[in-house]
Amino acid sequence: MLDDHLRYPIGKFSPKEVYSAEELNSLIDQIGMLPQKVEESIAGFSTLQFDTPYREGGWTIRQVIHHLADSHMNAYIRFKWTLTESTPVIKAYDEKLWANTPETNADSLLSVTLLKALHAKWVLLLRSLTPEDLKREFIHPETRKHISLHQMIALYAWHGQHHVGHINIVGSK
Repeated sequence: MLDDHLRYPIGKFSPKEVYSAEELNSLIDQIGMLPQKVEESIAGFSTLQFDTPYREGGWTIRQVIHHLADSHMNAYIRFKWTLTESTPVIKAYDEKLWANTPETNADSLLSVTLLKALHAKWVLLLRSLTPEDLKREFIHPETRKHISLHQMIALYAWHGQHHVGHINIVGSK
């Protein structure tokens, strides 16, 4: 596609079968740093920039930031389910519809504040996981795929950087 560099500014997610302890530590560091990276990326943004889509047909930066909070809250809950239940089937949600609920018009700093608290708590949880915990899996209801917690760490490290890339597209205009 012509706009793949806009849709996937850091490339598409490509999971590995297994991650080393060093790789997981680095990925958890990335998750921990996301709120700060978002905050740095939007520093000095005008209202117009917050309301600018990162590509034609894409979300506005305001929606991207609210989406990050929504998505990462869901991810945190999926981790908790997976740690407390035996291979749970998680709840899916329609992220496109969530990106258009009324509060996504609110100040983006609301979701940045939420991300700060959520990621602080999430990183504490992630740092406490044992090698056995990291192998635990949930089942996605739409794909029926089994997804391990170590793969989720990689996915959400990528997901945060993916959307920071979207923010930076608008920031560089």
